[in-house]
Amino acid sequence: MSVQFLSKLSQNYIELLNDDEYYDVTIEVGDDPNVRIFRAHKNILCYRSSYLRRILASNNRNNNNNLVHIRLPNISPENFQIILEYIYGGILSLNVDDTDFLKILAAADKLNLQELVDYLQKYLIENESEWIVQNFGFTKQIISNSNNLEFCTNLMAQFPEKILLSFNFTSLSERSLISLIKKDDLQMKEAEIWEHVLKWGLAQNPTLILDPETWSDDDFETMKNTLQNCLPLIRFFSLSSREFSQKVRPYQKVLKRELYENLVDSFMDPDSKPNENVLLPRNIKIEKIIDSKIVTSFGIVKTISRQIDKMDVRNNFAHLKESYKFKLLLRGSRDGFTAKKFHELCDNKPNTVTFIKIEGTEEFVGGYNPIIWKSSGTWGETKDSFIFSFKNNDVNNSIISNVQDKNHAVVYSPRFGPQFGRDIFIYSSNESTDYNTFHYMKNHYEKKIRDTETRFSIEDYEVFQIIRG
Repeated sequence: MSVQFLSKLSQNYIELLNDDEYYDVTIEVGDDPNVRIFRAHKNILCYRSSYLRRILASNNRNNNNNLVHIRLPNISPENFQIILEYIYGGILSLNVDDTDFLKILAAADKLNLQELVDYLQKYLIENESEWIVQNFGFTKQIISNSNNLEFCTNLMAQFPEKILLSFNFTSLSERSLISLIKKDDLQMKEAEIWEHVLKWGLAQNPTLILDPETWSDDDFETMKNTLQNCLPLIRFFSLSSREFSQKVRPYQKVLKRELYENLVDSFMDPDSKPNENVLLPRNIKIEKIIDSKIVTSFGIVKTISRQIDKMDVRNNFAHLKESYKFKLLLRGSRDGFTAKKFHELCDNKPNTVTFIKIEGTEEFVGGYNPIIWKSSGTWGETKDSFIFSFKNNDVNNSIISNVQDKNHAVVYSPRFGPQFGRDIFIYSSNESTDYNTFHYMKNHYEKKIRDTETRFSIEDYEVFQIIRG
């Protein structure tokens, strides 16, 4: 058994820092006229900062006196006082403005105080991100000499649309650009990343004009050389076929021939497998794709998208295609639970997907309708609809069932909500009153998606129109 008395230990070390008797190091901090001499202790500095350990070791070789003097001109005395209190007592004062906070972060990085660096980066991103984004150019300048900080890269990855509007993206160094586009959590569509990389490449070659149709073979070779370290980090296989055709094909001579041919094959035949080592899609936050209170798993979004594309979910390559965008048309808890409101908001809109959260469970069911909804009192015919169930927002705990009777894929009625065959049944005795009947029973779709074929109550339901992003 061990007991830790860290509070008293911290207090004693702060007292040691403020004591003028036992010091063996003086540290001259700051530039004229703002300079201050600090008194400190070699043993503590060496074990807390590998940077200071190297400096003190060098001074010991060149100085036989017991008292060692070192200089840190690029740190303000006020900020160094805060850092010293952290080094000695594990205490950090946050009563500083955002500018000094950044300078303390840069100083902590220079001194190799990794615990403090990690904390400050996390704190700034979580609490001061808006200020940082608004002052990103200044932020980049403050910490531009830091070798280990991922701070700016992390911010650009999380808030690219805000930062790229306020900051000259083309002024990034190649090292910073590579650090950004290699991140799995960069919150940008791959087509946008490709466009920005191209802009960066053009900025490095101001003699090239924007239109690649005017480029010579030498111009393509120049751009290829400029982007040689960036191109392997672009996830071309995550593009849609339209994006590939419009945005990549004009620059095909910039790519390696084998890569380009693999891309062409993949868009002509989704089941083909490339010879390249293909990077997985980026981890785009689900709220970028779908504004849902029911679906919280990006994997489910991609599963629905793959099913719409008729891709084989077992194919390790097919799932790399970019997801659809889900445009919210209706949410029951927001718009009401009447058939009238459903038809008002959703009729005559093709390519919709419905999610129905079953009350008292972690299950939701739903379906995809590629044709429009309407109130005609007839059947909707399509061979491309499907229904599904998911439990615990887990793609591994799901069932997807394609339509079996295409003549009875969906039902049109002014008193029905989004009804798929006679399988998922949503009904009200009056179009202007809340639904009073929900049940599932296998009829017109291939697989049974629920264990029980009984009535149920719903917690909420949502209808989205699906648009290729």
